[in-house]
Amino acid sequence: MTLAIIHTRAGLGLEAPEVLVEVHLANGLPGITLVGLPEAAVKESRERVRSALVNAGFDFPLRRITLNLAPADLPKEGGRFDLPIALGLLVASGQVPPEALDGVECAGELALDGRLRPLSGVLPMAMATRQARRRLIVPRANADEAALAGDLEVLPAEHLLEVVAHLLGQTPLLPHCAPGPAPASTPVPDLADVRGQHQARRALEVAAAGGHNLLFAGPPGTGKTMLASRLPGILPPLTEQEALEVAAIRSVSGLSHATEWGVRPFRAPHHTASAVALVGGGSKPRPGEISLAHRGVLFLDELAEFSRHVLEVMREPMESGQIHIARANHERRFPAGFQLVAAMNPCPCGHLGDPRRPCHCTAAQIQRYQSRLSGPLLDRIDLQVEVPALAPEQLTSRELGESSAVVRERVLAARARQAARGGLNAQLSGRALEEACGLEAEDRAWLAGVLERLRLSARAYHRVLRVALTLADLAGEARPGRDQLIEAIGYRQLDRLLKG
Repeated sequence: MTLAIIHTRAGLGLEAPEVLVEVHLANGLPGITLVGLPEAAVKESRERVRSALVNAGFDFPLRRITLNLAPADLPKEGGRFDLPIALGLLVASGQVPPEALDGVECAGELALDGRLRPLSGVLPMAMATRQARRRLIVPRANADEAALAGDLEVLPAEHLLEVVAHLLGQTPLLPHCAPGPAPASTPVPDLADVRGQHQARRALEVAAAGGHNLLFAGPPGTGKTMLASRLPGILPPLTEQEALEVAAIRSVSGLSHATEWGVRPFRAPHHTASAVALVGGGSKPRPGEISLAHRGVLFLDELAEFSRHVLEVMREPMESGQIHIARANHERRFPAGFQLVAAMNPCPCGHLGDPRRPCHCTAAQIQRYQSRLSGPLLDRIDLQVEVPALAPEQLTSRELGESSAVVRERVLAARARQAARGGLNAQLSGRALEEACGLEAEDRAWLAGVLERLRLSARAYHRVLRVALTLADLAGEARPGRDQLIEAIGYRQLDRLLKG
């Protein structure tokens, strides 16, 4: 047989489209032609495969070889095609029977001695292979990750010789039996550690219950970062599907999932991060911080120190829950269903409004500092809360607040009510939000007057309704009333705070 077809998959973000490695041997001067839109690392596979086959003791066909990676218009990247190409050459030259690869997909980078090196992005490939109902041959170092896909027969191998021995029926590869991912052992910070700051703690609970974005503003050292780090501890645990989504993003980013399985991500990029680092991109698009925070928390400390351009590129993902990166010859979509928690000082020195320390900033400096946050961005943050400096007696008090476990129970109960309604309150909009709130005519007229006096936008109006609905869910009430509306409006504090 002079023609062989091997099944494998490309890595395009979180997608793993099928690729057919077609190998044809023809008479003529020995040489290799590789087609199918390969990039540099794929073109170099010709030399790796040649050396691996020779050093493993196989005959390298001295004929005219044509390698086609189909479909031809799909970009091919990385070393994952080494193993399929090597097996295709062995099948086409008659050293391996073609029927041995029926119902099998494979991927792996070859060392010059034939060893299999691990890959990144194996989990999306494994999930796609499971849907195709095939078996998967991967490097042994990727076996645990591939096994996360669930109902999939994973065949791990250390060397090309092991793969060939399996295909020849000599020494079968044993299906990988992973014990299952162990829960993360890293302790989650407890909310009981936070002293005082009752309104900020309440806002944190509301944010967790409804999936709302949250902004803490106040002087340095008042506990803003400490509060933000406690949010993952009061959020519901990830479902199996959500944990797979998070693990898949970490996989294509080249990050380990072993110590993070089942834990909601908490990402805290530095304020010098670029727009590409935050939302993703590059010549070969990769997930950014907002995608690594998918199903978890994105914490932006010193929010006003971020470049305004960097902050503005987050506006669309905050609404849509995904980021679309387009390039001249390809595009990528990454999920970005993150919950934003931010912290900022009210002015460059940080002491505007602090009764204990005077602010030394000029009005112009304060204006420039605050103008880095645009109105449309602030409108997308449901809860804006002042975190004041604590009195010394509060700092030295031994009285502990509620623990994360106690608060989480209320959050779970509120989310159960939202699940029965059809989704998180933070995602409700339009008619669904109006019907869920069902405000009385008197409350509606009162709210309209308040919005007029505070000059809030239409988007901010809907944010107030969403927060009020979450407050009703926490209280176990079917509809928000005047008390919930007043509290929800009280969480729009930033305009008043920044005006000093």
